[in-house]
Amino acid sequence: MSLNDRESWGVTNLRLAFPKKKSMLFKDLSLDYHKGEKILLLGPSGCGKSTLLQVLSGLVPDSVELPMRADRHAIPDNWGFIFQDPDTQFCMPYVDEEIAFVLENRSIPRSRMHKLIQHYLDMVNLKLENSHQLIRTLSGGMKQRLAIASVLALEPDVLFLDEPTALLDPKGTVQLWQTVRRIGNGRTLIVVEHKIDHVLDFIDRVVLFNHDGEIFADGPKETTLARYHEKLDDFGIWYPGVWNGYEEKQFQKSDGTFGELILELNHFEVLHQKCVKLSIEELMIHRGEWIAIIGENGAGKSTMIEGIMGLLHTKGKLCWAFQHPEDHVQFVFQNPEYQFVADSVEDELAFSLRIKKMNEDEITQRVDQSLERYALEEQRMQHPFQLSVGQKRRLSVASAMINHPDVLILDEPTFGQDARNTFALLDLFQQLRQEGTTIIMVTHEMEIVSRFATRTLTIDQGKLVKDTLIKSNKGARRLGYGFDEHEHVIF
Repeated sequence: MSLNDRESWGVTNLRLAFPKKKSMLFKDLSLDYHKGEKILLLGPSGCGKSTLLQVLSGLVPDSVELPMRADRHAIPDNWGFIFQDPDTQFCMPYVDEEIAFVLENRSIPRSRMHKLIQHYLDMVNLKLENSHQLIRTLSGGMKQRLAIASVLALEPDVLFLDEPTALLDPKGTVQLWQTVRRIGNGRTLIVVEHKIDHVLDFIDRVVLFNHDGEIFADGPKETTLARYHEKLDDFGIWYPGVWNGYEEKQFQKSDGTFGELILELNHFEVLHQKCVKLSIEELMIHRGEWIAIIGENGAGKSTMIEGIMGLLHTKGKLCWAFQHPEDHVQFVFQNPEYQFVADSVEDELAFSLRIKKMNEDEITQRVDQSLERYALEEQRMQHPFQLSVGQKRRLSVASAMINHPDVLILDEPTFGQDARNTFALLDLFQQLRQEGTTIIMVTHEMEIVSRFATRTLTIDQGKLVKDTLIKSNKGARRLGYGFDEHEHVIF
């Protein structure tokens, strides 16, 4: 059977726009795909890949109402969708109930459910002592695994994947794509993914987009990526080896000495319902450090920084060098939407400045500078919830940075970003560190750790198990979650 004889779906002459945005996101865009194809949609952050994925599945406009029209809009009958943000797709409060909900809709007998629930959890390597656990108590990476397991429980013919590994640790990322490769046999896969190292071996077709949401290349992966290699750099698209071409700004490297003590923890514990979720015997953080908090999903990394920020109950000593820490410390959540409070990007940036009753001329100047610095000028009047995940992340960082904090605490600040915006953010953080800002960052990106961090804190099963000072960022060789050269282990 030829490709043209196979069952196919897609969209022809699609036109789509977001409210309050003058220009259309898509103008006469056409894309068809056939049963059994494995397709990767590649393009810069904010170009519309995720929105197009929702159009191809029928989520737009059936569930998400957006102004659109198309000469043809054919969607498959049996499909599953994995979102970037797992919280957006959960229907039930407990892990086992989430998968049972899917099985009930498939009319699976109750007697078979327990075994099947465990089967799908095992497929994504989500290990829980008790599957009847509240979803809200899971880490971001564990939630992502659950979201994938619940979609796999649909046994879909077509699978739409929107950066499903964005919140996973390196080991989990490898396992997830191995699972997708395994379950992909006989299925159609449409994948949006910035980092493609683990994807290319099972993808057979690549579609490339520019900043305006236009398709400029579509074809077999080998010829398409080879022919348009320079365009990948131009549009900031991740590809294998992109870090080798990244030229770090010439900042002075750390010599292991820093400024005054700004945070001290002693016999520090973070609690949830009176249970200790994280414990740190002793930790001292100084001005000008770039601290990377690393560890596997569920280890307690986010719990640590949320405890430091006072968002969770704590015991023990937590002492800031500032009399009013809220004026000096800014926090960026793993989920950017948690911190949005305004109805436009412009007002979101101005919100905290207006609370401080800053002069409006100064507010306007700072907002304009942030819009340019974080590539959000065209989104000025959009509602923050209408942004792409990458744009939401940049807005969350920008709104934290607009106050010029002494300490910036970030939870996975580069997920959902294309290469260009990732490098721009990292250069900005490095500049801030050189000027005395302390960076405390949860990350799974070991390239960031090896190139930028001056110190790593390794969290394992709710404990700080390793505190490592990196004497030189240049050439540090990565081995899993640690380094074997240019390092000094504090404990």
